[in-house]
Amino acid sequence: MPARVSETYVLRTYPFRESDLIVSFFTRDQGKLRGVARRARKLKSNFGSGLERLSLVNLSYSQKETRELMNLNSCDLLQSQFDLLCDFDASVALDYVAEVSEHILPPNEPNERFFRLLNAVLNYMHQRAPGGAWTAITYFSLWATRLSGFLPELANHPDHALSSSSRELAGAMLRSHIAELPSRAWNKDTALDLRRFLIRQMEEHVERRFHTPALLEGL
Repeated sequence: MPARVSETYVLRTYPFRESDLIVSFFTRDQGKLRGVARRARKLKSNFGSGLERLSLVNLSYSQKETRELMNLNSCDLLQSQFDLLCDFDASVALDYVAEVSEHILPPNEPNERFFRLLNAVLNYMHQRAPGGAWTAITYFSLWATRLSGFLPELANHPDHALSSSSRELAGAMLRSHIAELPSRAWNKDTALDLRRFLIRQMEEHVERRFHTPALLEGL
């Protein structure tokens, strides 16, 4: 099969054999896929730093008919998240976004709106607004739940742990792009009840516990 090139977010990598990586990646046109990057762990490889978590790349890959895993050939880095790692809150937020995306996205199903969600949230985080990591986490959680089709009607939801202010904030986030949200001070406690509610919804949907929410709680 000839090589295909797709705009791609790298979700997760796993060591494989002596110098290879298994890569879970989310393409704009083919959805979530998995593949093997040969010799990617060597100092000189065709991938450079392009397989870091949530890197946006143009990825070249191909697949043999008898194999489930793609063969990854090379990638061109379009956007790195490396400069966010100096902010520990942002670093944990990246881990959270990658973990949720890895588990909530079904394989082999293109999802242009989810791809644009990742793009919007990551671009927003690069603005380094005060408390921006918490804005990004909350916005991403809300829209990831909605785009996956299991966000309940929050305005009248019977969960008494959801405050009226969080319900109103969710409504504003569903109406606005993250870059156009009304200005407000954000910190860990802002809409904490909403984030916990959304994480429960996602965990129930995928029938597994996420690891990163505990790290968020510890920040």
